[in-house]
Formats: sequence, structure tokens, C-alpha cells
Amino acid sequence: MPVFTARFASPEEREHWDAHVTANPQGGNLLQSEAFAEVKADYGWSTRFLVLECPEYSSYNLVLEKSIPLLGKLWYLIKGPDLAEVEHASAALSALRDFITASKLGVFAVRIEPDVVDSLEARRILQGAGLVKTPNLQPNDSTAILDTTAEPQQLLRNLSSRARNAIRRAQREGVEVEQVAASMENFRTMYQLMAGTIAEKGKTQLREFDYYQKFWQGFIDRGQGRHYFVYEDGKAAVGAFVINYGHKGTYKDGGSLIKRSRYGDSHLLQWVAINDLKQSSMPITEYDFCGTPPADKLKDTSHPHYGLGLFKTSFTKTVTDFVGCWDLVLSPMKYKAWDLAGERIARQLYTRRTGQQFY
Repeated sequence: MPVFTARFASPEEREHWDAHVTANPQGGNLLQSEAFAEVKADYGWSTRFLVLECPEYSSYNLVLEKSIPLLGKLWYLIKGPDLAEVEHASAALSALRDFITASKLGVFAVRIEPDVVDSLEARRILQGAGLVKTPNLQPNDSTAILDTTAEPQQLLRNLSSRARNAIRRAQREGVEVEQVAASMENFRTMYQLMAGTIAEKGKTQLREFDYYQKFWQGFIDRGQGRHYFVYEDGKAAVGAFVINYGHKGTYKDGGSLIKRSRYGDSHLLQWVAINDLKQSSMPITEYDFCGTPPADKLKDTSHPHYGLGLFKTSFTKTVTDFVGCWDLVLSPMKYKAWDLAGERIARQLYTRRTGQQFY
């Protein structure tokens, strides 16, 4: 088992943060990116840039930090730590604990969220590392991931017959997908499509426009994000924001008019985006559709993501469940207070004060 050390990133490493994150053992995650760190810094979090090292590799991880009255600091290793093997968790977290203690950082708990595929064995290992399971936070802790390494014709054949038929029909009927410019007008159009979809479905919560505007602009400015629209009668009918971070593509945001006339437009938009990202300067090898019901609830019509799951699994039938969120307890008494009522109260007070989501 490798021996780890923990430290904060140097100024030089911070300057090339995305290059380091995308070189992580699992390829990093867009929620560990420089662009996302800038967004969260404007929405109630301090950002720290953590490096976990062993002789075999280094792992670069974004830490979101929030001060909790009477308790101290909560750390959230969003979509991290990125380790070569889940078996390395105990050693890596031991190094993290030692670093926090020696540096007197005042952290009472660290919430981790590694992109480790869920299994009884993975849970056993994380529990053995002293971690406590806590409710998941991210929409893609269960998700559909498409392997995009095949050439286009084979990749099309790899899709379900439903997706293939939808794409081909949309192409026959002249549906056109446009990559649109980064402008406030297009941002507002995208937001309206998202808001309309959520109002119709009534299943999820939409953040304020300024959050998405900053999020989209940050990734676009770094050449990592792009918007696509399909128009119908001169009006945007379907929209999507997709991200290329390292070798991973992600369908991050989407929305559409509920009433529209052309079948397959949403499927064709995704197909165009996937192939564009395959041909980009940093070609993707996988495409994350960013959120489905868990594998065992895929056919549960009462699940809030049932409809999204049907659409996304028409591209890839396999649903990947990740292990989700786990807490490393550094101060047992403070964590007990946090677990019993502190987190619930902190979330309520923050939302009441700011109108924003705590996480």
C-alpha cells in the first residue's frame, strides 16, 4: 500500500490547475476545475487546492471550505479524492487528517465524493477507512456514460434502436443543430428553456440566472464549454450546454419547449455535440449524460429523474452508480452536533439569508 502525503498546491501548480486535474488517475472531474472553483468562490465557499501524493502518482483535488458557527470549518472534496484505486483511500485520508491537524486548519469534518463505482466491496473499504456514509449531493452520482472511442458509424450502431431511429429521422426531416455564440441573449434563452422544462416537470430546483451565467462563461472562456440550440419556426426549441474537460465530455445543462413538432431533435443535438467533442483539440473518450435514477430505480415511474433516465439510457443502457458522499470525522463531538441538527440548520439559515442553495 503506498504512503501518501498531503499539501496545498504551489502557485505554479495553481497556474496550471486544469492540466494537473485532468492528469489525475481517473481523469479528474469538471467540478474540480478552475472554472467551477471561481463560481463557488462567489457563492459562499472558500476554495483550497489540495495535492495528495504517493511515490506512484499525484492527485489534485478542489476543496470547498465553509465556516460553520461554533463548529469550525467543513471541507467538501467535491468529486474527490481522485485515486488510482479505492484501496488507497485509507492511506490518502490518513495523510489528509495528519495535514489538517499539523497545520491547525480547524476542520471538524471532510466530506468526500470520489468517482468510485458503487459496490459492496467499495463500501466496505470506505467504511474500513473510518468514513461515515451521508446522503449524496450531485445529480450524476448515478448517471449514463457513453464510451465514445468507436468511429462515428460504429458509435451510432452502438446506440439503442430508439436513439438511432430518432437521430436518422431528425436528419431526414432537416433538423439543424447550431453551436451558438456566447452572448447574454443566448444565455437567457438557454435559461428560459431550462426554467420551462423544470416548471413543467416540477422535479428539480433551478439556481438563479447569475449562477448559470457565471458557470457557462467560465468554461467557455477556457475553451471547455459550448451551447447548442435547435430552432423551430425561428425560436429556440431545444438547448444544451456541454463541457469538454480533459478526455471527458458532459451534458451539463439542458432544456426544451414542451410543445414542439419535430421528433428526434433532442437526440440529434446530443449526437452532434458528442461528435464535435470527439473531433476537438482534446478528443473525448467518454460522454457523461449527467444524471439518471440509480440502476435499481431506472424503471420506477415515481422517481423524479425517470423521464430523463429514459432519454439518456437510449444512448447507453448501462447506468453507473458511484459511491456518493462520505464524511471523514475529525472532531467527533462537533460532528455529532452537525449530524443531529447542525447541517439542517446551516442549510436552512443560508438559504433564508441568501436565497441560494447551501451546496
